[in-house]
Amino acid sequence: MRVLPVGEDALLVEVSTGDEAQALHAELLRRRAEGSLPAGEIVPAARTVLLDGVTEPGRLAAELAALRLPPVPARAAETVEIPVRYDGPDLADVAAHWGVPVREVARVHAAAEFRVAFCGFAPGFGYLTGLPSHYDVPRRPTPRTAVPAGSVALAGPYTGVYPRSSPGGWRLIGTTDLTLWDPARVPAALLSPGTRVRFVPVPATGRAA
Repeated sequence: MRVLPVGEDALLVEVSTGDEAQALHAELLRRRAEGSLPAGEIVPAARTVLLDGVTEPGRLAAELAALRLPPVPARAAETVEIPVRYDGPDLADVAAHWGVPVREVARVHAAAEFRVAFCGFAPGFGYLTGLPSHYDVPRRPTPRTAVPAGSVALAGPYTGVYPRSSPGGWRLIGTTDLTLWDPARVPAALLSPGTRVRFVPVPATGRAA
């Protein structure tokens, strides 16, 4: 673990793996909730966690450098279910990369339990982990100029759902009608770091399969 100063009152903690970043994020949230960690924002990423608005950053940096990370705790909240039609244009490419029939992509993906490792790229976009590493897929060699909102996609070890139309190079395997980002909703983002997610296959009629 490496702790770096960021400005006058922020720290960036670097760890080795995504699992360690999730465990660190959960532990820091726990400490802030109990009042032992004075910090404003705690923002996880792939292998880092940023703490902003900390007091005595030098002392806290020394404490964090010596911290032994506990396992990632189970999240008490209910699992978010995302209905998805496995109708994406990259299904055949993903199936070929996995070495399975096209219909098997939906079965494998829907059987996994995902967890939001961190958020970014666009408001409401979560980077979800949960598929075994042998199902990692490369990004498209040429990104699309416009990916439709609600597209369920794969890239590397992550699954994501595009909350709005935007350019993107992820492999599109399905579509959902669920709203991932709604400024009128509290909270606006359906997914946040630590949220557990399951994808539920639905046919074109919208009824659960």
